Amino acid sequence: MTDERPPNSPRPLPAGRQLPTRPIAILLAVAVLVTAVVVGLTALRPGSGSATNDIAVGQVVPDLAGTTLDGKAFNLAALRGKPAVVNFWKPTCVPCRDEFPLLAAKATEHAAAGLVIVGVMSDDPVELARDFAAKYGGSWSSVIDEGGRIKKSWRVIAWPQTYFIDAGGVLRSIQIGEVTEALFERQYAAISAGG
Repeated sequence: MTDERPPNSPRPLPAGRQLPTRPIAILLAVAVLVTAVVVGLTALRPGSGSATNDIAVGQVVPDLAGTTLDGKAFNLAALRGKPAVVNFWKPTCVPCRDEFPLLAAKATEHAAAGLVIVGVMSDDPVELARDFAAKYGGSWSSVIDEGGRIKKSWRVIAWPQTYFIDAGGVLRSIQIGEVTEALFERQYAAISAGG
């Protein structure tokens, strides 16, 4: 039997075999992720906020109130007058494990200047979050975001996601993904009284 295919044409797959779908699935997943990040960043650009309590760089941040992991009432508005870093995290977030010790060090380093760090925990069990915060040095207040109301209002698209807010309550920048020391210091300088 002779092969009657044109030269350089692909060989047909044997009966019952399929083309591998894993590379296609990976490409589709990457495309969806990139689209989500682009849409999220577009939504967070300055001036994109509205009267519906959305968040936008250059605008006063929306309300952030609730109960903390240790059962206390919390309201971010009560901290007005101090620079604040709001960090959305969850205990099943691997980059959060690396970021927590850095945030703990920065909270101590800049405490005398009035820096406040606030966590917002959602999508994971509270007990797991308490254990995580104790293990990785998260001694600051972490609000439990039951039902994802705060996460939605603040347009969180990934964990960790960190918001740098000046003493007037105005959002100055957003970091999607893990904060590095250099990035933290640059953003802190922009929100601190001397920045």
